[in-house]
Amino acid sequence: MRLLVVSGLSGSGKSTVLNVLEDLGFFCIDNLPIGMLPGFATHILDHESAIYQQTAIGIDARNHIEDLDKFPSILDEMREQGIKCEVIFLDADEHILIKRFSETRRKHPLSHENRTLAEAITLERQLLGPIADQAELYIETSSSNLHQLRDLIRNRVNAGNKQSISVMIQSFGFKHGSPADADLVFDVRCLPNPHWDTKLREYTGLEAPVIEFLESQPMVAEMRGDISQFINNWLPKFQQADRTYLTIAIGCTGGHHRSVYIAEQLGKEFCNNWDVIVRHRELV
Repeated sequence: MRLLVVSGLSGSGKSTVLNVLEDLGFFCIDNLPIGMLPGFATHILDHESAIYQQTAIGIDARNHIEDLDKFPSILDEMREQGIKCEVIFLDADEHILIKRFSETRRKHPLSHENRTLAEAITLERQLLGPIADQAELYIETSSSNLHQLRDLIRNRVNAGNKQSISVMIQSFGFKHGSPADADLVFDVRCLPNPHWDTKLREYTGLEAPVIEFLESQPMVAEMRGDISQFINNWLPKFQQADRTYLTIAIGCTGGHHRSVYIAEQLGKEFCNNWDVIVRHRELV
């Protein structure tokens, strides 16, 4: 059976993820106390029902701190019982979380009259550290809207149903910040920049004028080849280590030209051997 543990900071999108998983056919339980996980694992193993073959459990910071600290060992125990366990952790920048709580007028589960919202978020991040450290799929939702998060979960979790590792190749712009959820980051800012050609500036790495410009530059082909060789060499090692998800980020200055082109080309190259999703953060 396959068990997904969904956790993360309040306001980062946990409820959305569980709703999507339920739509995908998962048996979902929200806010299960960690101390009940071993008993639940025994229950689903004793009852070989099809309903439990894909199960998702939401866990938040409203647990005893001792149970949160024990989460890694509990996870190991369930895996030793033959359950395929994956941890999905959602996060977002503090100012984004504060804005979301302000817009929805919801109360943070750890806030009270003597603890500000910012303090509650800091405490929650500390409490959930043992779960975040076990995450196979870490999703940073600061720049994602509801529909983008839903699509991301559908694509990546469905890919995780297969035997192959699920790989997301994401382009981004360094001037907008590096993606916190990337496992590997490649910097392509040393390549010739189409931005400085006024005729190319308004195009993206998805469009013919920029593609033709970049493909005429020997450095671009060399960089792409080196990145490709690195991924080809090491991706099987990640899979052998039982990784289900891997996020590869390609960054240039603005995230519109060079990184988009390289990400697209790598996606086309690897899609024949791996489950690949290509995403362009700055083009949404």
